[in-house]
Amino acid sequence: MQAKCNDTLSISVHRVLNDDLNEHGTVYGGRILELIDGEASIAAMRVARTVVVTASMDHVQFLQPFKLQDSMCMEAYVTGVGHRSIEVFVKVIGEHLMTGARFLGFTCFITYVIADPKKAVPVTGMVPESDEQRTLLAGYEGRRQERRVSRQAEQQITDAVSLDFPWRR
Repeated sequence: MQAKCNDTLSISVHRVLNDDLNEHGTVYGGRILELIDGEASIAAMRVARTVVVTASMDHVQFLQPFKLQDSMCMEAYVTGVGHRSIEVFVKVIGEHLMTGARFLGFTCFITYVIADPKKAVPVTGMVPESDEQRTLLAGYEGRRQERRVSRQAEQQITDAVSLDFPWRR
């Protein structure tokens, strides 16, 4: 069974407030990552219909800063599925609320994994419904392969990381 990308679409709008800003007067990157992880998890769960956990974020692009008087419209939808993994694309479109000018401020892919190792993703693939979705779905297998290679390289780093107390070395 396949699912339509739009059936997983999750959208929310966040108004930029003073508490979101860093010392440069722009939205702190960690705040954006927090917001988009929550948004993307909704899209992933619309496919999984069970608990998912964040496995990775990649192709993270902070394209333009968000400032006071901006809103951030977050859109997330599933762009690929594996046996237990789900890839979600997220974009954040900014809108300057005083002028109405819109801009693409952020994009990334987030991979979620079904928490229960005995469960699998109940769909076998995604069906695109727009040119954007067709383009992103066409690149899914390439991104999936990149992640496999990256995980192998990262495992070498993880294996080398010391758990010793730094003051006892």
